[in-house]
Amino acid sequence: MTGVLIIVILLLILFGGTYLLARFRRPGVQEFRDQVPGDLVPLKMGTTHVTRHGPEDGPVMVCIHGLSTPSYVFDPLLPYLTDMGYRVITYDHFGRGHSDRVMGRQNAGFFLRHLDQLLEAEGITGKVTLMGYSMGGAIASAFAARSPERVEALVLLAPAGLEFNISPLANFTRKAPLLGDWLQEVFGARVFLSTYADPPYTDPAARDIVARMCQEVGKSGTLAAMLSSARGILAEDQSATHRAIAAAGLPVLAIWGTEDGAIPISAMGRLAQVNRKAMQVELEGADHGLPYTHPASVAEAIEDNL
Repeated sequence: MTGVLIIVILLLILFGGTYLLARFRRPGVQEFRDQVPGDLVPLKMGTTHVTRHGPEDGPVMVCIHGLSTPSYVFDPLLPYLTDMGYRVITYDHFGRGHSDRVMGRQNAGFFLRHLDQLLEAEGITGKVTLMGYSMGGAIASAFAARSPERVEALVLLAPAGLEFNISPLANFTRKAPLLGDWLQEVFGARVFLSTYADPPYTDPAARDIVARMCQEVGKSGTLAAMLSSARGILAEDQSATHRAIAAAGLPVLAIWGTEDGAIPISAMGRLAQVNRKAMQVELEGADHGLPYTHPASVAEAIEDNL
């Protein structure tokens, strides 16, 4: 019995030590804030990185990024949006980019509190157009369903919430408490980097986004935030959410890539089932990187349909 106890203690030390070493040897977000574009805005939940673009008196569009890539994922799309006259606001979720690392399960309620506080801090009281990419699409949809009176229109780029491809390892990590946390911290960065080691893009802007995205997993707290989101909002089915949006009569434009490996094109059919009025556009040959691989096509779809 004593021998078993010793083995258990040694295993706990081994697993706990490797977890702490993997997590805390990574540089904190403070080390990357020397040259931050935009502003660091103090909110009740934590400091948030915010950027603003376009005419100050233009209609407001808030762009909400996805699971792993911070707000710079929209950079290639920004010139098109500002040329349309939008006042574009982007921000980093907690645990990504230059925003604080904030504890808590990152479910829909977590992200809605963050967005509420951001809009209040920015003094935005009127209607806004929400653009949500991937997980950001789930956040934008949740906000629109809860507060339709505050939304002018909804633009969803490969939105999560209806269908989502996930690898067996990622699914196990998401569902296994403690062991999943350990796997994410110790091996998560390695798996992530191997996935994006050779992006199939020739455009320098797209390759730059992927390179910067790979740097994110080297920051303290990023992997934990991604796992929290996977266990939170990305585990939530949004069929009822989209039915509520349809009932509110909000304009919805959903844009999908036919070769998307993360959000399959079959999700387009799911959205049609729960919101028949939603306008939908397929981008032939596009994968999951819509805002940085096909910014012109995304912009054209917005101009043609909103």
